[in-house]
Amino acid sequence: MSISPLAILESQLRVLLPAHLYVAAWVEPTNSTLLDVFEHLRTLRYILTDYVPRQVADDPPQPGASRLRWQTGTLLFTDLAGFTRLMEANARQGRTGAAMLLKLLNTYFSTTIEIVSKSGGDLLEFTGDAMLVEFPAQPDGSDTLRAVRAGLRMQRAMKQFAELATPSGVLSLQMRVGIHTGRFLTADIGTPLRMFRVLLGQTVRAAKRAEGAGVVGRVCLTEAAGNRLNPDFHLEAGQPNYRLVIDDLSDERLGEYEIAPGRRRRGSTPLLLDRSQEALIGEIATVVGQLRPLASYLPQPVLKLLVENAAQRQIPERFPIATLLFVNFLGLSEAVDAAEAVLPEAAIATITRLFALINVSVTARGGVMKNPTYNLNGPDALIYFGAFAGTSDHLRRATQTAAEIRALVAETPPLVVGDRPYTLACQIGLNCGPIFTAEIGEARGRREFNVLGDAVNTASRVTSHATANQILLTAAVHTAIADQYPCEFLGGFPLKGKAAPTPIYALKC
Repeated sequence: MSISPLAILESQLRVLLPAHLYVAAWVEPTNSTLLDVFEHLRTLRYILTDYVPRQVADDPPQPGASRLRWQTGTLLFTDLAGFTRLMEANARQGRTGAAMLLKLLNTYFSTTIEIVSKSGGDLLEFTGDAMLVEFPAQPDGSDTLRAVRAGLRMQRAMKQFAELATPSGVLSLQMRVGIHTGRFLTADIGTPLRMFRVLLGQTVRAAKRAEGAGVVGRVCLTEAAGNRLNPDFHLEAGQPNYRLVIDDLSDERLGEYEIAPGRRRRGSTPLLLDRSQEALIGEIATVVGQLRPLASYLPQPVLKLLVENAAQRQIPERFPIATLLFVNFLGLSEAVDAAEAVLPEAAIATITRLFALINVSVTARGGVMKNPTYNLNGPDALIYFGAFAGTSDHLRRATQTAAEIRALVAETPPLVVGDRPYTLACQIGLNCGPIFTAEIGEARGRREFNVLGDAVNTASRVTSHATANQILLTAAVHTAIADQYPCEFLGGFPLKGKAAPTPIYALKC
């Protein structure tokens, strides 16, 4: 039996081709099959380009190679208010409700992402129903001005979501916007199998706090950001050390968009003038080379979903029951901010090793680790179990993973910056409940597979109550694992969005 002409690429194609096409390429590698392989890979490249920030898509690092860049600019955080009630109203309708919710969400994200893009911003990441946007520093300091204009435009666009007809009556979506400016570190770290893009530093935390200090329907600024605005913008006092933008601008004073409308660049499209077997294999090898660094930024289960659904260009939306695990990393931002110029190589290696080992622990038990993002206490990571078919017993596996992550963090040597060691610690919280899983964003633009819902928010808020290296559980998790793991009842804790105190337990092992 002859060997497939694609044998040299087999180890990479096995994760980039849907099952039927992989088999065809191996057992019947005709020119027609090779052309189908090329067309699929080209489509997948378009999809993955939209799944990563513009800086990664335009200049991806070699998978497994660390790349750190200090940047200055203005960061904009958004958060959506009212989504939980909207999700609950649609969840009762099953698949029909899921489709309705996805359509509404993507209308919202398409609207806001277009505003961001045309205002000169780059969407760095989705965090549930929230977004983090960067406006790169401009020589004239206009990056903050661009961010504020974008925030005002987004708030004006929210009027279309003020009265939404749902099976539970009329509901509304509103948004908070927070803005801060300063210096932060962008780190691409990981292994060839899984890369992470992490933003680190107090500037990122300050931007998140500005959103938290804001009010729905308004744009909230830190004092540092407010001091960079010109007199055209009127500000009023918000919470201490924050300012709220007064939207008294006419359309003319708000101004035109900074950038002409247009889709983000996706790279050149090869023209297959020569369709001989040799030429097709060469083109396939080229696209595989372009795909490898992009694919490394996605968790393997999500990449598999994209590969299998590339022809449809959409992942089916669902309302599964899942276990959510949040890990807040303490001490990381402080170490980064202490590095005035260059973060020591040893510290970079330590951070890379920790994230890689955590990802191994998660994937070994069937979980998915999203790209780390930011909460009020510093960088954190959402890990979820049970969102995909065939992953039963996710409560026990999530608890095992939480205990192992805590051990990994505790065993990590301090990050030495200058002459000072910075000891890392973590806060961990677990919750279980219904979530909404879907590909959200623009249909043919920036988007991401995401998990959303009250169960996700509750897990995050429980985590914030943990002490260093403590694992906290909600009653839903405790009930399922109490016969296997010793726990201590800590009492009822007030959580945002909950009318009554939430019972919380601490894992004792």
